[in-house]
Parts: sequence; C-alpha cells; structure tokens
Amino acid sequence: MLLAVVASALAVRVLPVAIPVPLVQIALGAVIAGVFGRGVRMEPELFMFLFIPPLLFLDGWRIPKEGLLRDRFTILELAFGLVVFTVVGLGALIHWMIPAMPWPVAFALAAIVSPTDPVAVSAITARVPIPARVMHILEGESLLNDASGLVAFRFAVAAAVTGSFSLTSAALSFLWVSAAGLAVGAGFTWLVMTARGWFSRRFGDEPGSQILLSLLIPFGAFEAAALVHASEILAAVAAGVMMSYVELSGRASAVTRVQRTAVWNTVQFALNGIMFVLLGEQLPDIFRGAVRVVEETGHVNPWWLLFYALAISFALAALRFAWVWISLQVSTWIAKRRGVQAPKASVRLIGAVSLAGVRGAITLAGVLTLPAVLSDGSAFPARDLAIFLATTVIVLSLVVASVGLPRLLYGLEMPPETEHHAQEDRAQQAARRAGIVAIEKKLRKLIESNPTTDPQVYSDVAARMIDALSPQATPGESEPDAERRRQQDAIAKAMRFAALNASREELFRMARAREISDEVCREVVRRLDLQEARFG
Repeated sequence: MLLAVVASALAVRVLPVAIPVPLVQIALGAVIAGVFGRGVRMEPELFMFLFIPPLLFLDGWRIPKEGLLRDRFTILELAFGLVVFTVVGLGALIHWMIPAMPWPVAFALAAIVSPTDPVAVSAITARVPIPARVMHILEGESLLNDASGLVAFRFAVAAAVTGSFSLTSAALSFLWVSAAGLAVGAGFTWLVMTARGWFSRRFGDEPGSQILLSLLIPFGAFEAAALVHASEILAAVAAGVMMSYVELSGRASAVTRVQRTAVWNTVQFALNGIMFVLLGEQLPDIFRGAVRVVEETGHVNPWWLLFYALAISFALAALRFAWVWISLQVSTWIAKRRGVQAPKASVRLIGAVSLAGVRGAITLAGVLTLPAVLSDGSAFPARDLAIFLATTVIVLSLVVASVGLPRLLYGLEMPPETEHHAQEDRAQQAARRAGIVAIEKKLRKLIESNPTTDPQVYSDVAARMIDALSPQATPGESEPDAERRRQQDAIAKAMRFAALNASREELFRMARAREISDEVCREVVRRLDLQEARFG
C-alpha cells in the first residue's frame, strides 16, 4: 500500500491528463486486489482506530481557529442541520426507489452517506482555487458532521435490529456523545501537555520523545472517549484544536517544532494515501457481490444498481445545494434586519460548495459495520445492497468533484486575502521590533558581564545584527582577523538566539491576544525556527 501511495504521487506528475491523486490511489488499490489478489480486507473497527484519530487530530490542530469561530454558525448548520435534512429527505427517496429496503435501513444508508469526509475533502480541494473562507467552512463542516452522521446511522441500525426507536433517547444520546466527546478530547490533551510541560521544565526537553508523544495523543483521546461511550471522532478533533492552543504557550523548542512538522507531514501523506488505496482494494469484492443483490431490488437488469447510485448521488448534491441556498437567504434576511451588509455568493460558488461535499473512507468503514443478522436471527435486509450503494456513491462523489469543481471555479473572481497578508506584515514587524529590543538587552548584559573586553566588539556585532533585522540591511565592514572573527561569531550567536526567542515570544503573545491568527503565527514562527536550525 505504501508503494502504491508513492506510485500514485509519481503517476499524477507523468500522466498526460490531470487526474486527482485519490482517484489514482483507488485505481491502484483495485488493481492490487482484483488483478494480483493481494488486497487487505478492511476491518472497520481497526481502520477507525488506526487511521481516523491521527488525521482528524492533525486537521483540528492546523485548521485556522479564527475562521472556525467567525463562521461557527454556518459550520454548525452544515455539520448538524444538513445531516438531519439529508437523512430525512434521502432516506425517504431511497425507500421509495427500493421498496425492498425497509425504512430503518434506508435511513441508515442515508445517514452514513450524509457526512463529508475531511480527508477526501482536503485531497480534492488541495489543487483547486477555492476561496480560503469557503475552504475553512468545508474543513470545519467535515470535521464535525462525522459525529452527527454516525450517531444517526447507529440509531437507524438499532431501529432496524430491534424494531424500536425513541426520538427522546436519540436526542439525549446525541447531546451526550457530542458534548462528552469534545470535553474528553480537549481535557485529555490539556492534561497530557500540562504534565509534559512540567516534566520538561524540570528535566529538559528531548525532541524524539515529544514528537512520539504528539503522535500518541490522538489515540489516547480516541480510546478515552470510547470508554465513556462518547464520540471518538469529536474527541480526536477536539484534541487537535486543544493542541493548537497549548502550542501558543511557546514551550516547545524550535528543534522539536521543526522535526515534528516533518514527521507529521509524512504521517499525513502516508495515511491519506493508504486510506484511498485501501478503499480501492475493497471494490472488487463489493462489485462481485453486486450481482447477488439485484434480486432484492425486484429488477433483473443489474444496471438498475448504477441508476440507484446515480440517483442517490444527485439527490445528495441537490439537498446540499438547497440547504446552502436557503441558509444563505436566511442569513441575508437576518443581516438586512440588523442593518449589516449581507454576504453575497454566486450560484456557481454555491454549486461548488455542493460538489465539494465529498464522501470517503469513513463512509465505507461505517457501512461495513452493518450487522449480518437481526435480533431474531434473520438476515439483515438489503445489507449487501447498502454497502454497494454507499461504495458507489463514494467513488461517484470523488469523480464528480474532481471533474466538476475546477470547471465551476474556473475564471471565478477570488476576493484577495488582504487580511491574512496584513496580519503577516504586522507579525513580522512585531517580531523584528522584539528581536531588536532583545539584542540591545543582550548587548548590555554582555558588556556588564565582560568588563575586561573592549565594549566596541559587542557594539559592532549588535549593530550588524540590528541591520540584518532591518528591511534594508547595510553593507558589512571589512573582514576582521581570525581571532576577532571567532569572538564576534560567538557574540553574534548569543545575540541571534536572544532575538529569535524574543521574536517568537512576541508572536505567541499576539496569537494568544488574537492580534494575529494562529495560522499566521504558525507560519512566521516556522521561519524563525528554520533560522535557528540553520545556525545550529
């Protein structure tokens, strides 16, 4: 699977047509299983434990929190309201099209295809020029709607197995799994990082162990949520969000941050790819079993199965388009009542948001958990059909989004990201001022602690360091002798690290005070960390 991930990355660069990486990875997975017979059977519980926690944790860690807070109502509407709207509307359509599929099973299928997959959304939109704010909303939605979709799916399955359903019990259970999942994930990360900070202050910081600890946190949060029957998915997301806030303390060393970023980037690349390869490896068995379920539909022609999948995919996009359009109209009406300028979105952009609702491996892992038998021992009705339709919807959503999104957004005027650039300028100016102040303080301390050394040596180095921090650096002086150069290098190193530390502390302070976003802080701090790594 790892070789397939590497091959897919190479293939998209040499293929004459632009094909998204996830589709190539799915195709390679299908070849591995269908041609060579080397596929790995997906075990839903193991898959959810190994792949989902680290990927959701990283998404929660890196997603811009300013955007989440600013568009929180829109994200919640999509993550929860749209899921309920989809389950009811699509469930009714599925039962009408396929009478052999009972109401609870139809609702279960609608529930498991309703949430978008954060990994699939990120993979498809990575190379599409989508507005940053829209991208943040899509990311926030995909991080939260998995919980609502899976909860609805579990209750629909329970109703199918037992034949009973309680709306009150479902509502209370949803509130518990959501609130408890968020609390467990955030609390677990805070406790672990607080203990780690206490230990590091007393005994020092070792980058390798800190990186390994960050890799283990999402699994711990996931399991802790499972122990209290809360949402493991929301726990992983909340753990990542809390991790980003903990990081604003600036306690991790520059070496740890640089190495940790490289490790997490590799983990993300590998796991994302393996997820789609694994999805492709399931296709041959699923499609071989498709013919067996034709009899359940009441049709002799197996092409009816494809018609059902196309109808479900179209209904998903239509319901999503309707929900987004209605939500936008309501928001516009509320804004006008308040006398505020209402945001405007073109039909093309709303269509793009509808197509960007990509389904992925989480949907497949969920539908594979459908039980084989009911409580009375009889076979679960239309189980194979539900699995086939969910899988086909996943592939269709990936293909349609890959082909349709670039065309919908082609030539669409994107608003300039002026605020991001303005914050970045403010961050760099603040970091520069803090660095100059730190150099001046270090200069005074060095002169005071070394009274026998000529003060001009320190002053010359400090002047060059301050000039280097200025937007336009002045030319250096003539080359000094070897002894004096070694002395100046040692002084420069001490001043440089003092300046870098002061600059980072100022950036973290600005992020905590929300003077700049955590995304801008992370970008500028990374540049400073790389400078420190460069100088040793």
